[in-house]
Amino acid sequence: MAYKQISVEPIAGSCGAEISGVNLANPMNRKTFAELYEAWLTYQVLFFRDQKLTSGEYLKFARKWGAIHMHPFVKGLRQYPEILEVKKTETDTYTFGNRWHTDQMFAPRPAKATLLYAKETPAVGGDTLYANMYDAYNALSPGMKTMLAPIRTFNVGDGNKRSAKYGDRQNRYKGASAKPKTPPKGVKTNSQHPLVRTHPETGRKALYIGVHTQEFVGFTGEEGNFLIDMLRTHCTKEEFIARFDWQKNSMAIWDNRCLQHYAVSDYPGQRRRMHRITIKGDKPY
Repeated sequence: MAYKQISVEPIAGSCGAEISGVNLANPMNRKTFAELYEAWLTYQVLFFRDQKLTSGEYLKFARKWGAIHMHPFVKGLRQYPEILEVKKTETDTYTFGNRWHTDQMFAPRPAKATLLYAKETPAVGGDTLYANMYDAYNALSPGMKTMLAPIRTFNVGDGNKRSAKYGDRQNRYKGASAKPKTPPKGVKTNSQHPLVRTHPETGRKALYIGVHTQEFVGFTGEEGNFLIDMLRTHCTKEEFIARFDWQKNSMAIWDNRCLQHYAVSDYPGQRRRMHRITIKGDKPY
């Protein structure tokens, strides 16, 4: 579409566009937000530079995208519990998000969108990679699409058993200054979802898989592990990926229904502090 309220510059052939001509701290009219939303559905992840927002302004902008999803394992800021601080200090050796995933995939109604706002960034490094799951699905053969179509996945938020390295909670978060909390009673943190997900707004099909995926329902462990490993490798081919280099006051908004992302851990001894908000989604189908 022709954009009149904003400027849109794609950053890769797969996904991602940098937006200019808008100050997110200011009140936004319907026409401008409509163009932003259309660009978001088209490019799956939008990037903004030089955005100076208070926590209140950030939260107000986030609510334009939908109701806020509260993370069951991470406590938010004291005055703004809807905002999570994702921080790696100079001495931390663990990096949150350093595996390919889609946010809140373990929930019965996973997050629709994630907003991430850079408060402190390392001098170099700390980029985020995004992989287009529409493209990953479209690149499969007709036979593979037919085979995968009815498969359902089992996904967990804690207790990942597919890698010995992350086998127990204590060792998994070793080297992190912040540790996950125990989820509230009654909050479900494991769910089944379709492997091939239909986007509720675009109608397009995408692979829906990530680090939270533990099993393929109805398959033996050996069969499921083979297919999961194969698809994880396929999903992160270079031709599906865009990369964003963070700077202070940058913001990204991505669509968890059709993207995976990965936080690159290549800045030892440096500090990175981000504020994150996730938006409630619906039940995948």
